[in-house]
Amino acid sequence: MKQGEVLNRVMMLVLLGAVLIYLGVNVWKGLTDPFQVVTCYSSTVEETMEVTGFLVREEEVIQGNGAVVELLFNEGEKVASGETVALLYSSADAAQRRTQLQALEEERTQLQYAVTASNTVSDNARLNAAIIDAIVDLRASASGGDLTRLEDQTLELRGLIYQRSAAYGGSDPAQIQSQLDGINAQIASLTSQAGADTTRVTVSHSGTFSGLVDGYESLLTPETVAAMTPQQLEDLSNQTVSADPSAVGKLITNSTWRFACVITEEQAAQLTQGHTVEVRFSRDWSGEVDMKVERLGAPVDGKCLVVFSTDRFLADTTLLRRQTVELVFRSQEGLRVPSSAIRTVEQTVTDENGGETTTQVVGVYAIVGMQYEFKPVEIVARRDDYCIVTPVSSGDSDKTILRSGDQVVIAGEDLFDGMVVDN
Repeated sequence: MKQGEVLNRVMMLVLLGAVLIYLGVNVWKGLTDPFQVVTCYSSTVEETMEVTGFLVREEEVIQGNGAVVELLFNEGEKVASGETVALLYSSADAAQRRTQLQALEEERTQLQYAVTASNTVSDNARLNAAIIDAIVDLRASASGGDLTRLEDQTLELRGLIYQRSAAYGGSDPAQIQSQLDGINAQIASLTSQAGADTTRVTVSHSGTFSGLVDGYESLLTPETVAAMTPQQLEDLSNQTVSADPSAVGKLITNSTWRFACVITEEQAAQLTQGHTVEVRFSRDWSGEVDMKVERLGAPVDGKCLVVFSTDRFLADTTLLRRQTVELVFRSQEGLRVPSSAIRTVEQTVTDENGGETTTQVVGVYAIVGMQYEFKPVEIVARRDDYCIVTPVSSGDSDKTILRSGDQVVIAGEDLFDGMVVDN
């Protein structure tokens, strides 16, 4: 064996031995050290209550009968007064005709643009340059997330491509106009046929559109909930409700929506009518919304009906009806330390006249440098095995303030402020 290989093996064994000794010493210290420490960190605790209830809105069911229904608005989209929200077709052929009509109308728009722009591009070189510029503009808008001119830019590009196709095919603007006239004739014919088997559904006033009709629209209104008892609201959970089969959707006519639930009289004591409570949704929709306690009903057989209201996130909650949520009454932020780290010591305070007063101070012992120092704290929340505390300054110096990341003692006797850490 070469001398170099022997030396490398010896060095590896020496390093391995050093690591094992280091680990062994630390394990031994951990087992024999009378003062065990942990690291405190920032944390938040909340007082919450889980309840199940119903979302209540001012809703109008939109009626319409047709073999095929085409909704023209997305869920939660705003609708203006007089707008068409759906098209009803008497047959599948009528719906297919509508698809053909849309394709022809799009092609007509492109040809119209090509005819209009043909006078501004006189040769193929300039036409190619215009197409490249249109592609660059479209790409730049898409990359930057600016979609405000997307439709115009797309039509411009397609119109230029129509022109180049016509140019390379030997066509001229007159041929494009001829194509346009033919498409106009087809559109007129299809439109005439659609008039007999297509019905438009319009709304008489503005609101927010929803395509889901669940049958609760007439059972759960702001007026009916305001007069309900806790038992009546609970009975709705066991009631079988059927949606109107002739409905094509519904219009939510007010931006304010409500959440109604039943809680115990003891739970209701934590609420105040007119105050705001954070309501946390986490199932069909994830979100937190501050809602006002609109109604805090009188106790009936130990139960109360509570109604919360808000005008936020309506578009995100149009599909929700019966939901289980968390009511967040209050939250406390501070430092999390084990309950075993909390200690009470007696401190002597000298007043201006020289008088001494002995007081009991709550705090923890933390390692600062090579010493154990007592740091006063205030307990803001207790749990089974830990506490949330906030630091308390004991003087002009900030060195006694407990901070996140400090190591606090959780086990050990005969500790005192300034005691040297035994290594």
